[in-house]
Amino acid sequence: MSANNGERKILLISWITGLSLLGDSMLYIILPIYWRETGLESIWQVGILLSINRFVRLPVNPIVGWIYGRISLRTGLLFAVCLAGITTIGYGFANSMGVWVLLRGMWGIAWSFFRIGGLSAVVLYSPTSSRGKLMGRYNGIYRVGNLIGMLGGGLLVPIFGITSISIGFGVISLLGLPILLSELFITGKIQARKTNHRLSEKEGFHAQQLSIIISGFFITLLIQGIFISTFSQLIQSQYGATFSLFGWIISASLFSGGLQALRWGWEPFLGSLVGSWSDGRYGRMPLYIGSLVGMGAVFSIVAHSFPLYIWSGFAVLIMIGSTFVITLTDAVAADSSKTNRAVPFLTIYSMAQDIGAACGPFISYLLLTAENGFYYLYTGGSIAFLLLSLLWIHHYISSSHEPDRVRRNKRSRWKNTF
Repeated sequence: MSANNGERKILLISWITGLSLLGDSMLYIILPIYWRETGLESIWQVGILLSINRFVRLPVNPIVGWIYGRISLRTGLLFAVCLAGITTIGYGFANSMGVWVLLRGMWGIAWSFFRIGGLSAVVLYSPTSSRGKLMGRYNGIYRVGNLIGMLGGGLLVPIFGITSISIGFGVISLLGLPILLSELFITGKIQARKTNHRLSEKEGFHAQQLSIIISGFFITLLIQGIFISTFSQLIQSQYGATFSLFGWIISASLFSGGLQALRWGWEPFLGSLVGSWSDGRYGRMPLYIGSLVGMGAVFSIVAHSFPLYIWSGFAVLIMIGSTFVITLTDAVAADSSKTNRAVPFLTIYSMAQDIGAACGPFISYLLLTAENGFYYLYTGGSIAFLLLSLLWIHHYISSSHEPDRVRRNKRSRWKNTF
């Protein structure tokens, strides 16, 4: 398969995934504010619903990896797109906790197919010299769906209602079907069984892979599980449900969606740029460690009160840092899986991310019932980022002290990882 053909497949998968993310992204803006209108009885149920899809993925991910060993990538993605469209349309008609749990569970299954298939595609279809760039581009493009879902949800739901917007987003997500059914995907499969056979060298995971799994857990816990799921609630707690900005009266949901839309807007460009930097002569580790330290320095600041424009600046810094750490963690994971049990490792890595993202909203909305809950939540997040940086500093130093022969062997397997 040519490099251009492989890159085209990665980009198509990322756009299809982005279309299917519209409804899920909308909920992170809408549910924390409009939970009463959706048939929920308490705000703690919001935390459950934003988490349940990830808990569902824990037992589902290994099954999906097994299924990909017996079906083509296109078949798995066709199933995922159909399921995503059905669940997104269903959000507009859900009126009880039981229905919401069912729909969020269905979305969890769909995302398992998207995530494992997408990561495997990047590993197999990207050359070593541009793997970081393509990983950043893959992550950035599919997160355009987050941009449209959050911004569109925050802007349009107060005007047209949840039902109309959910139906619209569901129909848009189904546009991935004709792309998958076109000639672009007639050739090419990702089969977990063949991938594992082709890429396997060892039976067990090594220390770096265990560190990647730990990092994947905490980074999704802090960014997706805590920051994204509580962002609109954090703004509302500090500045109210509505407030004045440059003479305009805007809602907390719209402002939250607008700020987070900035991140999804720059993701395709900044993510690709960060990946390209990490493909260079200095490798990923210095940039990765610096990004973790930076996140530790600024993450807790948004729990404090500042004038709105200053507070917004710190929030933007956190979102920029999020692009760095997520892109680099995925790139390091792709490097490692290229040499050691690709599909089993990527499955466990995805499970760790799911656990982190699932625990985040649940922990968040429990802590928010306590006084100064935001302070404890975000201060703890800063400490976690700094501890992760220490973990990777240890790996970096340990690698730099290895014998030259060992380092040369590692470079031949993980070019520019250290």
